[in-house]
Amino acid sequence: MKHVLQKISRLVVLTLASFTTVVASAADVTLPDPNYAGGRALTHILKVVAEQRLGLDVGVTRINSFPTIWKAMDAGKGDIDVNPEVWMPNQAGLVNEYVNDKGTVKLGTKPYQAIQGLCVTKMTAEKHGIKSVFDLISPENAKLFDTNGDGKGELYIGPVGWLSTNIEKVRARDYGYGENFELQVMEEAAAIANLDTAVTKNKPFVFQCYGPHMWFVKYELVVLDETPHSADKWNMIQPSDSSTWYEDSYVASAYGETLVYAAYSRSLDDRAPTFARMVDNFAPTTQDVSQWVYEVGALGRDPQDMAEDWVANNAAKVDEWVK
Repeated sequence: MKHVLQKISRLVVLTLASFTTVVASAADVTLPDPNYAGGRALTHILKVVAEQRLGLDVGVTRINSFPTIWKAMDAGKGDIDVNPEVWMPNQAGLVNEYVNDKGTVKLGTKPYQAIQGLCVTKMTAEKHGIKSVFDLISPENAKLFDTNGDGKGELYIGPVGWLSTNIEKVRARDYGYGENFELQVMEEAAAIANLDTAVTKNKPFVFQCYGPHMWFVKYELVVLDETPHSADKWNMIQPSDSSTWYEDSYVASAYGETLVYAAYSRSLDDRAPTFARMVDNFAPTTQDVSQWVYEVGALGRDPQDMAEDWVANNAAKVDEWVK
């Protein structure tokens, strides 16, 4: 009954507000639909659990940058309530601002382990001896990855809007291989298509990689060796913090330990407390996420269908999240 009254009250408020502003969603909670398979898979797992186990009305809205999600969670108005994939330390600046300083966003308590770096295909490592980021500094080695005849190799570093894309721009400069490569910024689906072509044609390929991800399931990949992570060699400033972020940053080591959290707007503690507790308990394994991404990204499954099947077949795990 309390939940029903809260929902009626919120609808009344939204109706009154519609005279002066456009409301994104009247759902109990709203999740982001990002432009890559991993994010879409995670969003729909949360969506199905919230709908089937908690009886909530869940909205989904398209987004193309992580700062957009954080600003919406900070506002707490229900435009976007959750970021299902907070990579640390990539998003440390946003976590410090909204979780530690403002206190408007909360992190889930059960992150899973991930990896980040540069990858090549197994053939590239074995046939051409590209096994370290320092092997990319050689202009001759860089030409192995040249597909358009301009004398520079191509290296995919991520889509627009990803904080790791900015990190990779700095790493390429400070490791010393950036001047030999065209650093490609594009949608992940296009990069995967290029990877698939390279594998099919047995051509060298190098790219910014992270896992869990379906490409570790579908392809034989080698993560390039790097300088071990060092705080002295990792000073990353994001564009949201400074207009001179690129000039002022310095990154010349591997990523530190990478953990992936779910984050949610603190306003959910009042608006949808059962959902807030579920996100706090959300604890997929690395293997779970790899399988979800493989099905959505490699097999082309609809993320809603994938999520419904997985939830139906993994009741015990879901019980732990909603208890």
